[in-house]
Amino acid sequence: MLGKTAGGLFWMFRYLERSENTARLVEAGFRMALTRSADGDEWRSVIQTAGVNDAFYASHDTADALSVIDFLLRDRTNSSSVLSVVAAARNNARVVRTALTREVWEATNECWLTLRDALARPVRERDLPEKLALIRQQSALVRAALHGTMLRNEIYDFARIGTFLERADNTARILDVKYYVLLPSVMYVGSSLDNVQWETILRSVSAQRAYRWLNQGDVNPRGIAEFLILDRRLPRSLVFCYTKITDNLGYLAEDYGERHPCHEAADGIFRRLRENSVDAIFDQGLHEFLKEFIRDNNALGLQIERDYRFYE
Repeated sequence: MLGKTAGGLFWMFRYLERSENTARLVEAGFRMALTRSADGDEWRSVIQTAGVNDAFYASHDTADALSVIDFLLRDRTNSSSVLSVVAAARNNARVVRTALTREVWEATNECWLTLRDALARPVRERDLPEKLALIRQQSALVRAALHGTMLRNEIYDFARIGTFLERADNTARILDVKYYVLLPSVMYVGSSLDNVQWETILRSVSAQRAYRWLNQGDVNPRGIAEFLILDRRLPRSLVFCYTKITDNLGYLAEDYGERHPCHEAADGIFRRLRENSVDAIFDQGLHEFLKEFIRDNNALGLQIERDYRFYE
């Protein structure tokens, strides 16, 4: 496969995953804002977690709810807004059109058309839950078309690697924004406010019911962190994501008959996750652990681009 085609597939599915993840991050900020005083801290932290702090404050003075929501969902000057990344996913799909089934292309095109119309005007707070659900639904429809119609070959592998790299980054960031930024004071640890915010994190990654089912409703920071980082059964946990990343990179190595530095890097990250415990992570510092993971995950993405010559 040409590197340009591999790169188009990889980024197409990264962008689609990012659209859903941005919606989840906005939802987390929105739900947390409902449990906090209106001082704006939750929205400032959402901007920081999304990695668009500088871009946002270049055109805004304060991080209030409406300005952050508009910037993250529909601002074309923000390359990570939902409208921007869905447009980028569609453009990448057009470039690799011959590598996709008709169903995947049509689902991607429909995703773009639907969200373009839904986000044509600023989103009011009362309409926000409905719009966020629509974004998640459209992303899921493309993913369903991929699973239901594509051959399990290198095309599928690059799509899946892009998906799970982006998903791992999002889970780490959304967990970090709660623990490091959003908790207002040490005095709140273990309080009802603290527990409400931790449950909000579970909702934002569609894991609340699964966590409660496995833990008989015992909501505590260590248990939730362990679930989102180390549980192999949760589709958005870091370990689950890296199980898939290493599997699909392994299939590429078999297909092409060679391994690259990205294989060793992915195996190293996966090994550190598997060999870690939640106690060791908290001893190191959850924020420090997540910061290191995000850095290594981003470096792996860049290494994959180099090893498979995406821009040649």
